[in-house]
Amino acid sequence: MGDSLSYWHLISNASLLVKLVMLVLVGLSIATWVFIYERRKVMNTASAKFSEFEERFWSGIDLAHLYRQVNANPDEVNGGEVLFRAGFKEFSRLRAQNVTDSDAIMAACQRAMRVALSKEAERLDAHLNFLATVGSTSPYIGLFGTVWGIMNSFLGLASVAQVSLATVAPGIAEALIATAMGLFAAIPAVIAYNNFSARSDKMLGNLEVFAEEFASILHRQTHILANQNKKQGA
Repeated sequence: MGDSLSYWHLISNASLLVKLVMLVLVGLSIATWVFIYERRKVMNTASAKFSEFEERFWSGIDLAHLYRQVNANPDEVNGGEVLFRAGFKEFSRLRAQNVTDSDAIMAACQRAMRVALSKEAERLDAHLNFLATVGSTSPYIGLFGTVWGIMNSFLGLASVAQVSLATVAPGIAEALIATAMGLFAAIPAVIAYNNFSARSDKMLGNLEVFAEEFASILHRQTHILANQNKKQGA
């Protein structure tokens, strides 16, 4: 390709609106890659920390001792720890108030863990809507720039006495660059959205299973405490 038809030459000679479209697409592409890097780091960290905490939880350690450990240095990006602290905190609070109704205790603990799980879901799904939006709209933004550029090219041909491929090709080429840039922004965004959405769903599913297992342990604890209170009251 000669210098007269280099990509930079085609972009610089595009109309103002097409240039604005290209600038928007470049901005969306840069933001997409920033969020891809950030989400990848968040997902990897969340998975590693949850696995580490789950191993500690099932190691046979006393839950009260584990709660004191994690509460002394809370990690807000560890989903398993956040759920554990929320549930056990509510359990300890009600036990300190001498609440003996096991159903009331379990309802309060599960409600606290649901709130914590909802916040964790918001953290894991952050910026995914942006990736989905870029993936679905960037091709149309690029197509708009292409249509506008081609329309201007054909309008310019009206003042040309003799039309040849040499006069048509540059205008069409510069217009098609907008579509290419739209696809360049959209494809990574779609791939990243599908990947991170699947990883988020898997992570939240693991947290839900952990919350159910932890709730079962707390349920047994409440029955043990209720039986002890009955024996003491007898």
